[in-house]
Amino acid sequence: MAQTVYIETTIVSYLTAWPSRDITRAGQQQTTRDWWATQRSRFHLYTSPFVVLEASAGDASAAEERLNVLAGLQMLQVTEEALKLARPLIERSALPSVALRDAEHVGVSAANGIDFLLTWNCRHLANAVLQDRIAEVCEEFSFCAPRICTPEELFGDPYDQSAD
Repeated sequence: MAQTVYIETTIVSYLTAWPSRDITRAGQQQTTRDWWATQRSRFHLYTSPFVVLEASAGDASAAEERLNVLAGLQMLQVTEEALKLARPLIERSALPSVALRDAEHVGVSAANGIDFLLTWNCRHLANAVLQDRIAEVCEEFSFCAPRICTPEELFGDPYDQSAD
């Protein structure tokens, strides 16, 4: 059975954005495009109304492109359980107080049993320092935290020797 991936807003933003002049961001955009083109079919992809809301903001043309990508994904429900998990992620310092939307992404992913939360938000989400705290809070509420990672971490099967 294919694993599940929650597509967070930065992924659709990097996927559809004009190439950045910043070399790091341009590399992340290309990695996102490469992952989308070659790897997404290995997973069941999901998103949430939170991502749709964020992707709708800004330039109307850019927002339309982001929403077109999201239209092809399965939409997760924002349940009461998901919302009840988001607040403790902030209160117990698993995520900073300015990151309520990020806590909601984690809450929706965990409450729906998603395997991976894919993001380029390395400040609050794909942050090794915060991972254990995020997992502890999720476990405290009887949820398994999604593995939060960037597209770089979801390329191929490291045990598949046919690629060598």
